Amino acid sequence: MSGAADEAERSAQRWAESGLAWLTGEAGGEPLIPSAPIPLVADRALARLAALAPAGAFNGLGGAELLAERAACQGHSRRGRIAPGGACRLLEARGGWLAANLPRGDDARALAAWLEDDALAGCAAPLGDDTWREIAARVGVRGRDACVARARLLGLAVAPADPPGASPEPWLRVAARGASSAPRPRAAPLVLELGSLWAGPLAGRLLRVAGAHVTKLESSRRPDAARTGNSAFFDRLNEGKRSVALDFSEGGDRRRLLALLERADVVIEGSRPRALAQLGADAASWVRARPGRVWLSLTGYGREAPCAEWVAFGDDAAAAAGLCWCVPRGAPLFVGDAIADPLAGLHGALAALECWRNGEGGLLDVSLRGVTAWAIGVNGTARAAADPARHPAKPPRLLGAPAAPARALGADTAAALRELESA
Repeated sequence: MSGAADEAERSAQRWAESGLAWLTGEAGGEPLIPSAPIPLVADRALARLAALAPAGAFNGLGGAELLAERAACQGHSRRGRIAPGGACRLLEARGGWLAANLPRGDDARALAAWLEDDALAGCAAPLGDDTWREIAARVGVRGRDACVARARLLGLAVAPADPPGASPEPWLRVAARGASSAPRPRAAPLVLELGSLWAGPLAGRLLRVAGAHVTKLESSRRPDAARTGNSAFFDRLNEGKRSVALDFSEGGDRRRLLALLERADVVIEGSRPRALAQLGADAASWVRARPGRVWLSLTGYGREAPCAEWVAFGDDAAAAAGLCWCVPRGAPLFVGDAIADPLAGLHGALAALECWRNGEGGLLDVSLRGVTAWAIGVNGTARAAADPARHPAKPPRLLGAPAAPARALGADTAAALRELESA
């Protein structure tokens, strides 16, 4: 067997045994194995991260399995052109396919404005099948690109779903560089995590496993929405982190936010750039203020305009990268469960820890779409998808020990503020 054929065989096996193939295919149909080498990409990223961690820290974990953890916790399966989580759907418009991800109440309230039809006013999340049929009918008679552009202006996570490009750009960009410090081959950084949902919290979790001291900082008014979701998944992402909650609308707490940022060695955040700027936090200035600082910015499409303000979640970002066409069906299907989220979190954690250990200061720009497009294109995408009959698919499963409960919202706020006062 040639090297390329052997790589394809290993990729197919990891699609099948990790649970990712179980999440790919038509509802009620057989699991499908895509042509992209994403499971191997994830495995290699976790192996590089483990090499930076204390011996044995990542024993029992697999990179590909990390991509299917949410589905394992929530019992998801494949649903064809409906994402396993149910909030994102592939819809055909004039001129092409798009992915519409509409999980929030604000998304439902924006439907009438998006599709210019008052009959859609008053919809509520989660959207039912009848509402989705109405959305599909209206999208079907509209131009795809205009439909996407209008949705983005309204802050909706809607993206074109085209086949992958021929030459994706690198998954990591350095948006600003700071001064370097001496390498820190074994030191444990102080990490301030401002992320929510999946990508940012996963990055924080992986850095914690690698030995970092992680504080999860949330708005007391609008905490991480995942707190009200599946508790097993939330605990898995956030166990072992301190929890601090501040009211970002209050001047005193905004100053405390800036003080917490000043103490941190590594920052993880998943906000659109202007959101933190409104609170007085400037990532580029922060990395330049002290040698060796690392700011990990996780976005849908990167920090550069106009993409910086586009809303994205894992399923629509993966569709924008071309992943929905990496199955042998002639029309797009969802592949995995919001796979762009954990791919970005895993690679973001790797980039942040490598830079910090090497003493390299910088603002790291990792986008959900970009890292997925890069992972699809590793070693090219010309090969055919594997025969599922040769690689029986297993359901998603959790690896490692059961998670301990995450800290309650704000459980460590008082202690953190005392530390600020005594510093």
